Amino acid sequence: MSETKSKRPRQADIAALAGVSISTVSRVLANEPGISGSVREHILRVAAERGYQPKSLMEAPAGGLALIASDSVTGGLSVFYESIVEGLRAGAMEAGMPFEVRLLREDRASPDAIRGHMEATKSEGLFLVGIDPSDVLRQWIEEENVPVVLVNGTDPQLKLDGVSPSNFFGAFQAAERLLDAGHRKILHLTGSHRHTIRERVRGFDTAIATRGAESLLVPMDFSGSATREAHERTAALLAKDKSYTAAFCMNDFIAVGVLEAVTEAGLRVPEDFAIVGFDDLPCAMMTNPPLSTMRVDRAALGREAIALMIARFRDRTAPARHLCHAVVPVSGGLCQMQKIDE
Repeated sequence: MSETKSKRPRQADIAALAGVSISTVSRVLANEPGISGSVREHILRVAAERGYQPKSLMEAPAGGLALIASDSVTGGLSVFYESIVEGLRAGAMEAGMPFEVRLLREDRASPDAIRGHMEATKSEGLFLVGIDPSDVLRQWIEEENVPVVLVNGTDPQLKLDGVSPSNFFGAFQAAERLLDAGHRKILHLTGSHRHTIRERVRGFDTAIATRGAESLLVPMDFSGSATREAHERTAALLAKDKSYTAAFCMNDFIAVGVLEAVTEAGLRVPEDFAIVGFDDLPCAMMTNPPLSTMRVDRAALGREAIALMIARFRDRTAPARHLCHAVVPVSGGLCQMQKIDE
């Protein structure tokens, strides 16, 4: 056997074969966050073909447990969280991380309950998916030094690692789409106790204030179907005041309800009334016309969460990090440029 074939390939060799920079290869082989799933898979495939096995794959990390808010995953947002779980599973498999998923009602996310789940699954790291930790749970996490990553969550104190869509800038951009189309009186259908949605509200309000427009916050209580509730609230509002010409919706299910109400009111979409949703859920392509929305790469959130956990396993004392994924506008057919008298 020749000496060349017996040598372990260098990262520079892998970078040249994969058509990327050496630093990108280094970050992928170290399982660092910030690299897209497709690029990561490509580099790992090239490395494997050349006989390169990253240390992170040779030494399996400690196991992780993902606890998902059952109220969300078994309700209307199940498709949103299913994609996140797919990303978590794929990322864990790539990293060789033992991984379990369990449902938990957020109001029952106590230290004792979580400790029991972690002991039963022999997990060292905890992923809170769609769950904002209470003060009691946060105190337990800090006292026990439990490695935690918030998935689709934001820690306002930035003491816990987390990954989420760029809610502030995504909502800001969504508002600008409506403002650029000439709309100056916009409904905003939203409602949630979560920090992520508060950021979305703040981004929308900032864009409205910057342009001197007017908005009306329409609170949702989500006691039943979000689509039906949005339909009823929008129909009632339009019956009283037809001066509003657009709506920004917290998610696509709400946008579907708004579209139904607007159409029933005899308004043309988008000529008379424009709508922008959020998340780019499968229902966005099923309306007529398709929804204009903001795409969230949900699987990428899961993959990035795994990378954050691996980094946390390596250094329990490092400052917390929060990763924001940009959301991408999806044109659809519910928002277009038009001339509106101001």
